[in-house]
Amino acid sequence: MSLIRINALVSGFVQGVFFRASTRERAAELRLGGWVRNLSDGHVEVLAEGEQGDVEQLVRWLWEGPPGAEVENVEVKQTSIDTLEFKDFHIHYQHSTG
Repeated sequence: MSLIRINALVSGFVQGVFFRASTRERAAELRLGGWVRNLSDGHVEVLAEGEQGDVEQLVRWLWEGPPGAEVENVEVKQTSIDTLEFKDFHIHYQHSTG
């Protein structure tokens, strides 16, 4: 079993179209751990880990996204790992201060 972790930055029209919830759902189907969050610059960031084939399926899905999304680019950094850090996949919510 080959385990990997990816950090992906998704750009395009990817906020306000249920991208985070859909990513969490797809990652759960693939039995991946990690998280997804919106960034203030309009990107969506994804950290996912699991078996290589499953993570690669998620990356392919990120290029499509949910209905209504218009993905322009997915920048992926991949790392081989020995153990999984995350047990499940969740959404990080940003909290504004002030």
